[in-house]
Amino acid sequence: MADWVIRLIEQSGYLGVAFLMFLETIFPPIPSEVIMPVAGVAAGQGKMNLYGVIACGAAGAMLGNIVWYLAARALGIHRLHPFIDRYGHWLTVSWPEVERAEKWFRINGTFFVFLGRMLPTVRSLVSVPAGLLRMRFKTFLVASTLGTVGWTALLAGAGFKLGENYANIDEIIGPASNAILALLAMTYLWRVWRQRRRRNRSEAERMVSGDSPPAP
Repeated sequence: MADWVIRLIEQSGYLGVAFLMFLETIFPPIPSEVIMPVAGVAAGQGKMNLYGVIACGAAGAMLGNIVWYLAARALGIHRLHPFIDRYGHWLTVSWPEVERAEKWFRINGTFFVFLGRMLPTVRSLVSVPAGLLRMRFKTFLVASTLGTVGWTALLAGAGFKLGENYANIDEIIGPASNAILALLAMTYLWRVWRQRRRRNRSEAERMVSGDSPPAP
């Protein structure tokens, strides 16, 4: 992966950086933790300008962010109402929780998007809830741009300073990404267990009261 990234940046320059960061946002397995430090190394060698690298990386990532936002917004959370009612126990969310999330997002969504853009692993997914919950596009654009510029500047600056030793960045970001993934997995399993427990308790209460269970 790193060799392909290096070759594309060497051949395509700023356009390659922007294209790779767009792909990274659309297909998260292509890591920005490789793309931007490699571009930063090129800037440190005088082949590119550091500010140009940051600007192009952020622009490519923001294009991908906007694509996800618009797709999620076109879908809309209310179209998922029947799906959530039927499969919400696997998604660990109920419709009343979605409604509470909408209210929370109206108040805290800006900070959520800004911070999420600078978190490894989850940064590419932030656009989906923002679009589904119909966050104002202008607010989304500003918060996303600030967070994305901060993230790309951090990675490109590290590559610029560390030079060919940019792979050391993964010694810090790698464990952080793994920790976030582990936390997300643990949270998901806990919510599934809680949802199943709540569902079993409700069924037991209906049996005791003699009520018939709801139709699937």
